Amino acid sequence: MTAERPVLLAAGGTGGHLFPAEALAVELTKRGVPVELITDERALAYAQHFPARALHAAPADTLRGSGAGAYAKLSATLARGVLRSVGILRQVRPRAVVGFGGYPTFPPLVAARLIGAPVILHEQNAIIGRANRQLARLATMIATGFPSVEGLPRNKPTAHVGNPVRPQVLTASDHPYLPPAEHGQIRLLVFGGSQGARVMSEVVPEALALLPPELRTRLHVTQQARPEDIEAVRAAYQAAAIEAELSSFFTDMPAHMAKAQFVIARAGASTVAELAVIGRPSILVPLPHALDNDQLANANALALAGGAVVTPQSAFTPEALASDLESRLADGTSLAAAAEAAKRVGTPDAARRLANVVLAAALPSSN
Repeated sequence: MTAERPVLLAAGGTGGHLFPAEALAVELTKRGVPVELITDERALAYAQHFPARALHAAPADTLRGSGAGAYAKLSATLARGVLRSVGILRQVRPRAVVGFGGYPTFPPLVAARLIGAPVILHEQNAIIGRANRQLARLATMIATGFPSVEGLPRNKPTAHVGNPVRPQVLTASDHPYLPPAEHGQIRLLVFGGSQGARVMSEVVPEALALLPPELRTRLHVTQQARPEDIEAVRAAYQAAAIEAELSSFFTDMPAHMAKAQFVIARAGASTVAELAVIGRPSILVPLPHALDNDQLANANALALAGGAVVTPQSAFTPEALASDLESRLADGTSLAAAAEAAKRVGTPDAARRLANVVLAAALPSSN
């Protein structure tokens, strides 16, 4: 390990938290700033290829159940996490600690405050998440993914930087949008994330089967589906004579997004950011039970710019989707306009902007 003090990134185990952290890590490393990552043991399994010089784990959890027993168990876990994080931070001596949300960020950010390290929060969503809302009082600075974020504290300095996207997304953004040619192939991309793939598997194949035969034969569908749903989805597409590529996880999702002429997806912050940077028209179906309706706020931000259509899950039926797609896929001019509108609100330089904020707040590299 070099003597230079690193920036320590703290992130939960979902792509929505790890992807922007990864993008910042790449940017800081380009500038010669060492980066280390801290998360919990469960998330560490998903971060083995994270671009950091060291990975750390500290106990963390979210509230499970209700009542005094559940709160006592959570408090004990977080207390252990804070103690472990204090030990890690005293060893690492970070110049700054950057939190990306999720309950695994609780212990390291509390520890950062205890040892006097600057704390920068990055809020990816258009409504501040519950973990970040509680951690905001510890922050030196709050950086935001959207220009307007509901629930931010008024007494903290904030900076809109956008949502950092991975290098693969920036590469994919170089591919211009090409609307479907008349009578040519139409490439659809369908995904829902770990919490949302089931509804996509239930609704989209049935909707596409309702399209006129001359439209169905032009479709090429790339769809993420849960492992337990893949065979049923495959059978549905085969019955409808629709060409489909299915997987429970795509390692090259940005490349698939770049090839797509239309996207049907959930509205997580990273999904919205990537659709905007790459510039692809979409139907977004916000997760209806997301905490604080953050996905609806994310989707609305892109829809207001003209880059997406928001469909509540209650209205996301095979019949309604088929009718909507039949008209949209026939209008290449409108699809191209939506792609352009999405790209106008993208922030491909968000990682650079966030790095500037972090380094402005950070302690000197050596003391």
